[in-house]
Amino acid sequence: MRLKLVEPVDLTAEQKPLYNDMKSGIETNFKGFKAIREDGALIGPWNPWLRFSKIGGPMWELVKALSTAPTLPKPVREIAILVTGARYHSGYELYAHVLMAELRGLDDDTIATIVAGQRPANLDEDQSIAYDVASSLNRGGVLPELVYQKAIARFGEGGAAELIYLVGLYCMVSVTLNGFDVPVPE
Repeated sequence: MRLKLVEPVDLTAEQKPLYNDMKSGIETNFKGFKAIREDGALIGPWNPWLRFSKIGGPMWELVKALSTAPTLPKPVREIAILVTGARYHSGYELYAHVLMAELRGLDDDTIATIVAGQRPANLDEDQSIAYDVASSLNRGGVLPELVYQKAIARFGEGGAAELIYLVGLYCMVSVTLNGFDVPVPE
């Protein structure tokens, strides 16, 4: 890991409110994987965001915007996140969201196939659309019109936008994790 963890006792006046908000949000919305060390230090993408709070604060606001009362079904969200984490080979992202996907009902074969960079054969319609949107966006270029229209037809304009923004968010999360070489917890 390239950055020393920000210890709770060493928080600056600028970091303290962000730390408290992140810790509370993690405890509420990100259960099922390790994101807070025993001493209270934040791990995963939260440590870099906390260390560089001028940039990390707005990133955290985006995480909250996409995590608070999402409209997409949870398995659909996890498929989009896993496709993105697999594209970036982001270890911590895959660690966290494999566990989340299991909690949200995705079977091991589906998860393993996505993590291997392949499209599972057993996806339902919602999951197929999420896979296609995430896969297309992660390849780069304009989202194909047919894929976009399928997302609109299935999830509505707001749901399709949520899916697109979710993929973008987890691209940023994966780049943060890879850039700072954030490890998977032991």
